[in-house]
Amino acid sequence: MLVYPRVIALFLAITLVSVQEEIEIGKQTEAQVRTQMPELRDRQTTAYIRRLGQQLSRVAPGPKYPYRFSVADYREINAFALPGGPVWMHRGVLQSATNESQVAGVLAHEIAHVAQRHAAEQLTKAMMTNWGLTALGAILGNSGGAGTAQVAAGLLANGVFLKFSRDDEREADEVGLQILRRAGWDARGMIELFEILRKEQSRDPGSVEVFFSSHPSPQDRIARLRAQVAKSHGGRRDSGQFQSIKTRLLKMPAAKAMPRG
Repeated sequence: MLVYPRVIALFLAITLVSVQEEIEIGKQTEAQVRTQMPELRDRQTTAYIRRLGQQLSRVAPGPKYPYRFSVADYREINAFALPGGPVWMHRGVLQSATNESQVAGVLAHEIAHVAQRHAAEQLTKAMMTNWGLTALGAILGNSGGAGTAQVAAGLLANGVFLKFSRDDEREADEVGLQILRRAGWDARGMIELFEILRKEQSRDPGSVEVFFSSHPSPQDRIARLRAQVAKSHGGRRDSGQFQSIKTRLLKMPAAKAMPRG
């Protein structure tokens, strides 16, 4: 019988890292992220992103994670998900997007990473590599909060949560597209954001350097998603609220550049 490595990895992730442990690790990790990352302190913008995120996460498959949505005050186009629910978007996404469906597409992709438990897979692989199966069981099963804090600290330092596999990214695109449709947005928004990334790579490579360091090139993803989007029609593309938020951000002091190294 042929057993696929990805199936084994997913089975181990589900078996070794429970949803509750994943949520706890996410809380610990996000607390560390907040000490390192400048969060955008604008109530209207953060409330807007949270509303979008909540509308999308309500139709997400998988466990009912406590999704949380935050905006980092960075100019680069990027977003990332942490285990168990936290999703962060860079201000650069909002300023580069031309309509709301593009922003919703980014959030849907990150929600899909959480919903499909991609972090649990990465956690399992990394912990088994670093500590082995016996130590992993002790850390997760016997140490409680201290154990999850240890896991979060070690893996955040190694950047594990920002390096999903190509299979994970492909699945997050596909599941994210389904989430986007179910929540009522035009699925073309996800493709349009990838097109913006491709143009920005030619115009200002620094603004997308972080994205390309942790995500596959959008070229293949655009072609694959176009075939899927062609099967659907309609959906919300934009809102006056998005355009108002975008105008508001452009009047603020410029977003910071991410530190290098």
